[in-house]
Amino acid sequence: MASSSHYHYHKDDDDDEIDLDTPYEEFYNNCALVQEPEDRQRRNVHERHREEGHTLLWNDYFADNPTYSPALFRRRFRMNKSLFLRIVNRFSTEIPYFRLSEDCTGRTSLTPLQKCTAAIRQLAYGAAADSVDEYIRLGESTAQKCLHKFTAGIITLFGEEYLRRPTQEDLQRLLHIGEQRGFPGMLGSIDCMHWEWKNCPTAWKGMYS
Repeated sequence: MASSSHYHYHKDDDDDEIDLDTPYEEFYNNCALVQEPEDRQRRNVHERHREEGHTLLWNDYFADNPTYSPALFRRRFRMNKSLFLRIVNRFSTEIPYFRLSEDCTGRTSLTPLQKCTAAIRQLAYGAAADSVDEYIRLGESTAQKCLHKFTAGIITLFGEEYLRRPTQEDLQRLLHIGEQRGFPGMLGSIDCMHWEWKNCPTAWKGMYS
């Protein structure tokens, strides 16, 4: 019978050629020689006062007497306020990332309004992720995550309703709107590639015809 102070390894048919009969103490010491990972660099945490960001956003657009009109909301969010609030409400109840939570100190997280607004601003303006930091008070990586979660949520919750082929009723409605705006027979937006300009800027000569 082998001594209990030895570590034995028996070679199987599928193993490489290994034949160990190493004392347990030596085996343990070799394991202890594994280099410990270096201390991770701590992240630079900036106190952004996210509560102030939510208050400012609420007073600007969602209060009973907001700073900016519904027309400016439609322009900057690319949708009506009622539709945006519908999206926010569904996200905050059905997608865990957008739910309001508290940390171990009892401090609330970023609100669903802040997260959804950060995503919309990036989509509406094609802006960089850190461009919303000063107003909405969230960092670049958080803004990127908001965008990814937002787009995935839209596909999951609203894909069947909005991300589909237009029906015959949709086509008739779009054609009617286009005709009222002076573009009969047009579906969607116009890119000016086939529209004659009377006074095209000379700096843009040749770009549009």
